[in-house]
Amino acid sequence: RLSWKLDLIAQVEARVHAAPESLQTLLARAPEDRAYRRVTVQGQFNHDAETRVQAVTELGGGYWVLTPLTTPEGQVLLVNRGFVPAERADPQTRPQGQVTGPVSVTGLVRLTEPGGAFLRSNDPAANRWYSRDVQAIAAARGLGQVAPVFLDADAAPVPGGVPVGGLTVIAFRNTHLIYALTWFALAAIAAAGLVLLRRDRGRGR
Repeated sequence: RLSWKLDLIAQVEARVHAAPESLQTLLARAPEDRAYRRVTVQGQFNHDAETRVQAVTELGGGYWVLTPLTTPEGQVLLVNRGFVPAERADPQTRPQGQVTGPVSVTGLVRLTEPGGAFLRSNDPAANRWYSRDVQAIAAARGLGQVAPVFLDADAAPVPGGVPVGGLTVIAFRNTHLIYALTWFALAAIAAAGLVLLRRDRGRGR
């Protein structure tokens, strides 16, 4: 498992620093080979179908802004344009950021997050979202068929300053060394206990 985890970390590290590829190239890959690859996509945003997902980031609490982008080929992709604080959740408070016309977005591909967050389920009827569930958001917004992944936009400046992109957190727990040391310590304690037990029994005789 240690070898597998180290290999996974190395793969992701290589992907996030690689040259961006097209959406078509990305979708031609196997589903398990898509996460955290850099992609550049062109198209137009549909701000009327924006979805805000609750988020806690290094900038505090607020929302991710997910906006569908339609490519010239007709492919629809959900783009996580970035973070907005709660007081800027309403699009009317950030009109400059509602960019119109053709755009080009580069970011990291993320896999869908079905269902919701820990102890919180998405509630499409009430427009409460706790995870970036691609299919559920597409159904709630009437988007039809969409790409099965979403894109975390990079930190390219946005007019008006929000949403703030480039906040993707990439962290994999790697506690295998701690596990190994723990088990070795337990084994050493057990061995020492066995030695002491045998010595006490010898003295008893």
